[in-house]
Amino acid sequence: MFRQKFIPLILLNLIFTGLVSATEDADNKDFYIVFLGDDSIKDHLSAVQMHVDILASVSENDAKDSIVYSYTKSFNAFAAKLSQSEANKLSGMEEVLSVFPNRYHKLHTTKSWDFIGLPKAAKRHVKMEKNIIVGLLDTGITPQSESFDDDGFGPPPKKWKGTCHHFANFSGCNNKLVGARYFKLDGNPDPNDILSPIDTDGHGTHTSSTLAGKEVAEASLFGLAKGAARGAVPSARVAMYKVCWASSGCSDMDILAAFEAAIHDGVDVISVSIGGLASDYVTDTLAIGSFHAMRKGVLTVASAGNDGPSFGSVANHAPWLVTVAASGIDRQFQSRIEFGNGMTISGVGVNTFEPKQKLYPLISGADAAKNSESKIDARFCLEGSMDPNKVKGKLIYCELQVWGSDSIVKGIGGVGTIVESQQFLDAAQIFMTPGSMVNASVGDTINKYIHSTKSASATIHRSEEVKVSAPFIASFSSRGPNPGSNHLLKPDVAAPGIDILASYTPLKSITGLKGDTLYSKFTLMSGTSMACPHVAGVAAYIKSFHPNWSAAAIKSAILTTAKPISRRANTDAEFAYGAGQLNPARARNPGLVYDMDEMSYIQFLCHEGYSGSSLSILVGSKSINCSSLIPGIGYDALNYPTMQLRVSNEKQPSLGIFQRIVTNVGPSPNVYNVTIKAPKGLEIIVKPQSLTFTHPLEKKGFRVVVKAKPLSSGEIISGSIVWRSFHRVVRSPIVAFKPFE
Repeated sequence: MFRQKFIPLILLNLIFTGLVSATEDADNKDFYIVFLGDDSIKDHLSAVQMHVDILASVSENDAKDSIVYSYTKSFNAFAAKLSQSEANKLSGMEEVLSVFPNRYHKLHTTKSWDFIGLPKAAKRHVKMEKNIIVGLLDTGITPQSESFDDDGFGPPPKKWKGTCHHFANFSGCNNKLVGARYFKLDGNPDPNDILSPIDTDGHGTHTSSTLAGKEVAEASLFGLAKGAARGAVPSARVAMYKVCWASSGCSDMDILAAFEAAIHDGVDVISVSIGGLASDYVTDTLAIGSFHAMRKGVLTVASAGNDGPSFGSVANHAPWLVTVAASGIDRQFQSRIEFGNGMTISGVGVNTFEPKQKLYPLISGADAAKNSESKIDARFCLEGSMDPNKVKGKLIYCELQVWGSDSIVKGIGGVGTIVESQQFLDAAQIFMTPGSMVNASVGDTINKYIHSTKSASATIHRSEEVKVSAPFIASFSSRGPNPGSNHLLKPDVAAPGIDILASYTPLKSITGLKGDTLYSKFTLMSGTSMACPHVAGVAAYIKSFHPNWSAAAIKSAILTTAKPISRRANTDAEFAYGAGQLNPARARNPGLVYDMDEMSYIQFLCHEGYSGSSLSILVGSKSINCSSLIPGIGYDALNYPTMQLRVSNEKQPSLGIFQRIVTNVGPSPNVYNVTIKAPKGLEIIVKPQSLTFTHPLEKKGFRVVVKAKPLSSGEIISGSIVWRSFHRVVRSPIVAFKPFE
């Protein structure tokens, strides 16, 4: 979800904080995950016994009590509470491939479908769509939501092997919500959550309804963003795997357990709006779990992160993942603010309140300070810094430091807040009292007005929906270059992630702030968390038409059909938006795809410098020998739909030769001719320049030579190649960049 980077900002409904270190017991033991070879799995019971025996050989305690989970379906591993000494001993055992500590991740946090070209009337293969099962790893789900009503649904497809855990006092699964499980392997109670798949946060309900929610007419947030709310694949089935908890976040152990369960249960697409923690592809559980999903033909889509606009901040950047950036759609929520001197400005935010009087007294938080010592804190309207007698009945102007000043102002008798933010105002925050947000220059004007008179006054009107230019990349959306590889462009694609209306939980107020009494079945959220299910939904949409396509083929279809985004409005270019804006209508029939299997990724990782032993955690065997593999051909050793060249020489041009193979998934016979777009300083040569296909699934190879001028530190230049036939356009961005020094 959405998180501001440069100030300790906790945005309304848009951040999920969690622990970042492993839980320790009185004996100073931590949770670890231990991976073993897949070839040693005979059956579940024998694998579990093997786990116990291996741990017993290094532990003085009862091994059965130390092990908290055994992974035996998709990979061979166990999670256990170990001392550092026990972990070190296990690492030295021949049977053990890898041992690493459990960590805690955080969440990344309608009209959007019409905006990107998947309207209600879009062509659908409804019969096949009902056989699609989408899995989400998230905060749980709200089963009673209208988005998951199963009216008109028959039994789940026979391939479904999943289960539904008990929902406590809430209704359970049905023929739409076919599965719901929770994982809390550390065993620590969470006072702010419920030990069941129920969603007490709202994040999981929002993402799952965005992905596959049934259409709900007249949905809105108190009349704002009114319209039909629906997912990309409203006829598909939903399976929720709750791995994120209100107090502790999302642990590695739980994430791996959910991946294993989802793969075994029979899901077709996995959506993960959770932050990655490592740039190393063999120690990040999201990369590991999604690799095993890919081996079984299941595509994983993940959020890019909310640490933008910093360069090199993109998360979840493994090549087998689809990494999603957040873009804006053509609307924004603004409130008109009128002042006693006749001045009128527009602030950004979701304010659902009509003013009860024409004007209210207006003061700054600093002027409401309890004393001189608290004046600095009062500028930011921090708790305990202001005098209730000075605040009561007034609008308060606050500078933003920590989100929630409207809760504090309301708690001591204020009637509303005007908040000044130093950050970009592209995502509208929801206010629990009359409120709006303005930029620093407008804030300076307001502050001058307050101190120009003894009777400053203002009123904030209810928010309205305003048309804006789009698409654009959210300021918070994480940027490339990829910290895990100089050869791989990330993020992959952009999708709507600002002010997205979707289902919500009745167990949390719309802001989650103290004193908020507003609840809604639907709410607006922003973040790459919201962009991720848009792409996962389109992946499921493609899968319903092409059930036998590989995960790589579906990913390729999404990337090569994306709409180019203007670099003029998005100066970070492909490092902000990857291949461009998600384009569902074209992705269904891409014409050509760049396909890959697991060995292609292994060759890429060998080319990246990973040792065969380090890759054992992915393939489940110590037998990988990078030096004996047929080397991946070309600069990046990968058949990827995009191309990236790292420029290192300061005086001479840099050269990269990319080898690619495309598979014909369109009509035949057919001829594709290449169009090259290259700016000054970037030379692109393609051979051959024409590809002729005489039958379906025929493969053709080509070579791309990229020559880039010397670049300054942090500079990026980009072009593209486009294969065109009479009916299809297959586009691949090409990026050259020099890392920051």
